[in-house]
Amino acid sequence: MKLTYLEETPRKIQSFKGSDRRKGDEGDIDDLLTLEDAEHVAEIFSTPLTGAYTWNYKIQDDRIKRLYELGKELNWNAELDINWDQPWPEEDFEQGAMLMNLTDYPPYMALTQEQKREFWLHQNSWSLSQFLHGEQGALLVASQLTSCAPTYNAKLYAASQTFDEARHVEAFNKYIQQRIGMMYPINTSLKSILDKILTDPRWDLKFIGMQIVIEGLALSAFNTTRETTPDPVLKELVYLVVRDEARHVTFGVNYLEEYIKTLTEEEKNERAQFAYEACVISRERLVATDVFRHFGWDVEEARQRVMEGFVMSTFRNLLFQRVVPNLKRIGLMTDEIRPKFEELGILEFESLPDDGDIDWNAMERPLDTGEAQSYEQKALQEQMEKAIHEKLDHAPAA
Repeated sequence: MKLTYLEETPRKIQSFKGSDRRKGDEGDIDDLLTLEDAEHVAEIFSTPLTGAYTWNYKIQDDRIKRLYELGKELNWNAELDINWDQPWPEEDFEQGAMLMNLTDYPPYMALTQEQKREFWLHQNSWSLSQFLHGEQGALLVASQLTSCAPTYNAKLYAASQTFDEARHVEAFNKYIQQRIGMMYPINTSLKSILDKILTDPRWDLKFIGMQIVIEGLALSAFNTTRETTPDPVLKELVYLVVRDEARHVTFGVNYLEEYIKTLTEEEKNERAQFAYEACVISRERLVATDVFRHFGWDVEEARQRVMEGFVMSTFRNLLFQRVVPNLKRIGLMTDEIRPKFEELGILEFESLPDDGDIDWNAMERPLDTGEAQSYEQKALQEQMEKAIHEKLDHAPAA
């Protein structure tokens, strides 16, 4: 086994030969990190993790015990429960260009039809690569929580979540290698927040950063992906992942709600500030600047173009429709931090339903990858449509 240890994250694109979609197009990529370069590439991080034994094995919260039982019942297998042989569907490149505000952007319009096909392949690769890297981060954090969580219930659930995250890493990695054929490096904003969560010694900040912020944002992003992707394989994969993630977020809300009440106002504000900073950083990881750079575009100009588009600006905010009410539920929407969330334009979501009150009927539904559009997907779609209509209604007449 060959191991290569790096002092910083590699920034090259990995290409996987044999993908159904790439079909030998690997030569189109200038920067490659192939399996021939290194069999295993690792970046080391150090953490002052403080573990905790628990000597009272009493079940202290039946809700978390029930979530743990559901995790055991609803296990799925990426090799067996996803039909990987489904053909790749036709793609609507122009719809994607409209959503990203690129329809009249000169560098995009200058691309040939074949170059546009390659551009959207890279765009999909970038987005799905961030899902994969985020899931690896969640895997590492969940494994830490198993050690440092202070109660019996939390240790059991964190252990079950670790296995969930391992499945997610496995499934997204297989999808990227077999269906997309290339993998982008982790976005620097995502990497910075994962580094902070993994290296902070306080177990509750790990809960807040991962269970509330990153997992909450992932739920919204996954639901949007399932709604918009034309690929039936990705629809099935994301459905299975969402079922797990919904339990993870609910666990975090229920567990933190009682703990935060024990903190001083100073400690609450410190954690609220951490959550706010995590949200700010997360907003910046939604634009594929690495793709713009690969195609030789002016990165800052292209970034501003996409960010200023109405659909992207609306979507960036809608991603927080779970995070904000959950932060309020657990007591981290403090008077000191509220104005900062208002400046971000996402405080309007604080009155939406949170994940503290568990919908057990929804949680306990048997797995069904062919299931109709979920309630969460419908809610996201309705809010996007409402926002677009409001924008059009208030637009000046031509």
